[in-house]
Amino acid sequence: MRVFVTGATGYVGSAVVRELLDHDHSVIGLARSESSAEALKKAGAEAHHGDLEDLDSLRTGAAQADAVIHLGFNHDFSKFAENCAHDAEVVRAIGNELAGSDRLFLATSGTAILTPGVESKETDLAPTGDMVNPRVATEHAGAEMAQKGVKIAAVRLAPSVHGAGDHGFVRMLADIAKQHGEGAYIDEGQNRWCAVHRLDAARLYRLALERNEGGVHYHGVAEEGVPFKDIAEALGRSLGLPVSSKTDDDAQAYFDWFSFMAASDSPASSTWTREVLNWSPSEPSLISDIDAGLYSSSKD
Repeated sequence: MRVFVTGATGYVGSAVVRELLDHDHSVIGLARSESSAEALKKAGAEAHHGDLEDLDSLRTGAAQADAVIHLGFNHDFSKFAENCAHDAEVVRAIGNELAGSDRLFLATSGTAILTPGVESKETDLAPTGDMVNPRVATEHAGAEMAQKGVKIAAVRLAPSVHGAGDHGFVRMLADIAKQHGEGAYIDEGQNRWCAVHRLDAARLYRLALERNEGGVHYHGVAEEGVPFKDIAEALGRSLGLPVSSKTDDDAQAYFDWFSFMAASDSPASSTWTREVLNWSPSEPSLISDIDAGLYSSSKD
């Protein structure tokens, strides 16, 4: 299958591209720079020049493909809501290009958009209302596209997609700990994060592509709920730093804007995903990766 991939040179996207190429698919990767284009060509993929801000470039990329995997996202958290709203526009642009065809559109979302404090399932729908995570915009746009005849499905990734080269939430926690000279969790630290290794996530995308079904949500979750305290203590061991509990004002001062994620309790099940895709995560666990020292330096 000929697949157009946004975010193709990113942390998860580069692993997805490698997985697709290794299983006899061809890839057109979105490239916003010459260095990205060269990286794609070196990997064995075709480069399509454009970026997420250029919606026409996304439409022309999608027009050349049998399927689309959308992994690109602007991770500037200082304008998170704005970036989420733009991602919805990206989904609409690609979706309108695919409408009326039988070409699959795999969009990327996250398990953290779902109701906190309970184990979410693949059948749970993105919530609505004023207090929801702005990231729900992607799935709401996907639902609009489905009404227009787009074969669209969502891969909901765990908050921690870990492994070598990770620059996501666990890397941010490690940097915060080094900045303060100690690791921390909030209250008892029993709020849970689910997790998945990037290579297991890449296999999931490939299997979902090959299953070729729209109207469903897959959960990229290998570990359904790792206590935040365990993550903080593992980072403390790896960094050689003490770890303590923070409450109220102390937590806000320590975590700053990251407090909402440090306090989040978002366990998620992947039982259905594993069954229908025959997906069996086999890479190291989050704590194993931390203990192996993947987050002990600023750069991997």
